[in-house]
Amino acid sequence: MTEIFLRDEFASAWHDRDPFECVDALEGEVFRAREGRRTLRFAMGGKSFFLKYHRGVGWKEVLKNLIQLRLPIISALSEVRAIEAVAAAGLDTMTIAGYGQKGINPARIHSFLITDDLANTLSLEDAGLIWEKTPPDPVFKRALMANVVRVARSMHEAGINHRDFYLCHFLMDLARWDIQDGDAPLYLIDLHRAQVRGEVPWRWLVKDVSGLFYSAMDIGLTARDVLRCMALYSGKSWRETLREDKRFWLAVRERAEKLYRKDKQREAPRWI
Repeated sequence: MTEIFLRDEFASAWHDRDPFECVDALEGEVFRAREGRRTLRFAMGGKSFFLKYHRGVGWKEVLKNLIQLRLPIISALSEVRAIEAVAAAGLDTMTIAGYGQKGINPARIHSFLITDDLANTLSLEDAGLIWEKTPPDPVFKRALMANVVRVARSMHEAGINHRDFYLCHFLMDLARWDIQDGDAPLYLIDLHRAQVRGEVPWRWLVKDVSGLFYSAMDIGLTARDVLRCMALYSGKSWRETLREDKRFWLAVRERAEKLYRKDKQREAPRWI
């Protein structure tokens, strides 16, 4: 089965050519090249783009995931569907410039995704590193925190879970950062593992929210900041959510602390 979409500039540049051969020949700054996948930034027509090219993950990778009761990621089109779902939920994300898929053998499917490069942006992970050294203006901090939580809540209410939900996967325009605009659009990226369904199961909510908490543990948030985030996410007062959603928040804390200990090799700060 073959599925192709090319925006005008690529449709014109690759007219009467095999898009898969064109994608395979692209060169640029490589960010990933393993497990049958290649991610790179390239330029064409004076613009910058990102390419994710899957050459087929192989049966070993497919079987490993199935044994672990996980659906293997066999095509770049899974990220296409996630981008479309995130955009449909009214959230900011990557802009698709092209995609394609061919083949029916799940271990040998060839696929690609091209998105516009989100240039002149800052990841919130890098923003957190800045905050570690220079505490932010409290008004800006609260607005940006609320913005992140709004994205998380809206995404989950739309039936989408990210599975790599860390601050590094939020981007904001540098110009908006410079003027400390906490309400600026936050672009959600790296959706290749995202899942889309009618409702997000409890365990995947825990995974996403704990990942977000874990990635924010060292950026100088106070206990009050954390309680405010919990209240915004739950749509309740912090007292109500601690009482009514205690099991959820304890599971979030436990998983976030486990991630922190594994990554940082030290005990995590206790928040809740």
